[in-house]
Amino acid sequence: MAITPEARPTRWYSGLTGYHWLVLVVASLGWLFDTMDQWLYVLARQPAMTELLGPNATRADVAHYSGIVQAIFIAGWATGGFLFGIVGDKLGRTRTMIITVLMYAGFTGLSAFAQTWEQFAVLRFLVGLGIGGEFAAGAALVAETFPAHARPTALGIMQASSAIGNLMAAVIYLFVGANPNLGWRWAFGVGFFPALLVVVIRLFVREPERWQHARAIGEKLGAFAELFKDPRWRHHTLVGVGLAAVGVIGFWGIGTWSPELLKQALNPTNDPTLNTLVEERKTYAVMMQQVGAFFGMLSWAVVAQRLGRRPTFALTFLACLIVVPATFFLTTSFERALVLYPLMGFFTTALFAGYAVYFPELFPTRLRATGVGFCYNVARYLAIAGPYTFGLLTAAYSIQWAATILSGVFLLGLLVLRFAPETRGKPLPE
Repeated sequence: MAITPEARPTRWYSGLTGYHWLVLVVASLGWLFDTMDQWLYVLARQPAMTELLGPNATRADVAHYSGIVQAIFIAGWATGGFLFGIVGDKLGRTRTMIITVLMYAGFTGLSAFAQTWEQFAVLRFLVGLGIGGEFAAGAALVAETFPAHARPTALGIMQASSAIGNLMAAVIYLFVGANPNLGWRWAFGVGFFPALLVVVIRLFVREPERWQHARAIGEKLGAFAELFKDPRWRHHTLVGVGLAAVGVIGFWGIGTWSPELLKQALNPTNDPTLNTLVEERKTYAVMMQQVGAFFGMLSWAVVAQRLGRRPTFALTFLACLIVVPATFFLTTSFERALVLYPLMGFFTTALFAGYAVYFPELFPTRLRATGVGFCYNVARYLAIAGPYTFGLLTAAYSIQWAATILSGVFLLGLLVLRFAPETRGKPLPE
């Protein structure tokens, strides 16, 4: 019986050179800082919107407009993923990383100067453009640089670095955003510093040989129409979009409302004297959620390498169906949050490691960044209704029932899996 590349008895890091590690570190840092800027927003969203809406804003007003801003942010993310995915194939992986890192870092820093919620929303859209484009370029760079036996784990590590970025955001917010002498504007100001990463990318990272070869022989790089003209790529694209939409709704439409859930549990009467304590405990709980996310993403890559991509996706969707409603209904204290938040982070965020591993394996070199960018980010157009609907459901019913109702999206993931190809043990398509 033939032994597939992933089944060979070798450690995943066997044969890797210093340059492989450099690429992994740079791609991981790009995504780490990307998610750090995302979660600075998640943590600072409520105090920022409360200040920008004015002293007469109610809790329902803050939830409503926060949902609108988050939907606009996701729209920018989706647009950036679509546009910069194409740019990543045409212009190159490293050049696209430079552009997108500068965008998400620069506009996060400028968010500190917003004076109205409308200005804040525009800046979040622009941040989203950079965030959406960075992932596709980084994932394609790692997938094309690493050998087959190391690719899934390397991509899993890259995706897991996002949890470290989220943890960094929590630490920054704890010491800066939650500090009454500084506040949310200073927290966004710190988000500018990842722009320094572009110096390292520019000096030390080169384009993958696969991409250089495709350009040298005159292949049509980033030809978006091919994603739908060719039946094989069309099928893979639709599967990818479906899977990504489930994870995005589950994470951004439900999982990122965990700070509001804990605040409601700890301060149901909105007593201003408890704000400092609540902000501190909220930050610690989110940090625990990200610890769970880190191990969830690493675990997904390991399990998928042994069981296959489709079974691992299925197990994760089933776990999310149980864990998400349980977390929202059972979190009635800080102590319970410290137990339940890591579980929710483990399963809802593990899906994104699946996208990092699986999506680059669905497309050829000439379309890899385009396909990954389209699947991973354009699905966010479908998911825009998630946070907006969550805000409406929270205002009309409760945050617990809002999470439970939206958790039904994980059933859609199980349906999409019926049409998904298994890529375990197969070479990257060309």
